[in-house]
Amino acid sequence: MNPRRHGVAWLAGAALLAAAGWVLATDIDAQASRVGFELRTRWGQVLHGRFSAVEGRIETLPDGRRRVHMALETAGVEIADHPGYTRFARGSGFFDVAHWPTVEFVSEPYPPSLLKEGGELDGTLTIRGISRRETFFVSPSDCARPGIDCDVFAGGAVDRNRYDMGRWRIAIRDEVNFFLRIRLAGGSA
Repeated sequence: MNPRRHGVAWLAGAALLAAAGWVLATDIDAQASRVGFELRTRWGQVLHGRFSAVEGRIETLPDGRRRVHMALETAGVEIADHPGYTRFARGSGFFDVAHWPTVEFVSEPYPPSLLKEGGELDGTLTIRGISRRETFFVSPSDCARPGIDCDVFAGGAVDRNRYDMGRWRIAIRDEVNFFLRIRLAGGSA
């Protein structure tokens, strides 16, 4: 088939699916994407953590807005260069990997321009089975197709007490800062 005809056929099919109320989705590239977090001790030490597995997708809704669905595997959480803090982060007082294998985020619908211009991304964060509304901040992009031609950067602070993660308050501050660097799979918009 002629590549131009193939592209036109794909666009026509996508338009029909959108008109019928179907949602199109693009997977997050699990290999190229990274999600990390930062904890601070009461003594000023900064602990850098990361999730080893990121899964998710970006949906394109019938009205053109987008929505993010993301799941982070807690069993692979690691605090860089600190095995003791890694055990703490995986343990029952923090992520509790034995009972809660994932952290999940589902955004509210947002305009595609958010990835280019930056701004607030609201959604529901679920940690330890507790769902709360949170706001993350997307950084402005300097490429034409954020997520494809360049990474999308976002971050936000979460109070761990809102998710029943209040253990070790004497040593670890309450605020957890999340950092996301996201790429889309397959180079498609």
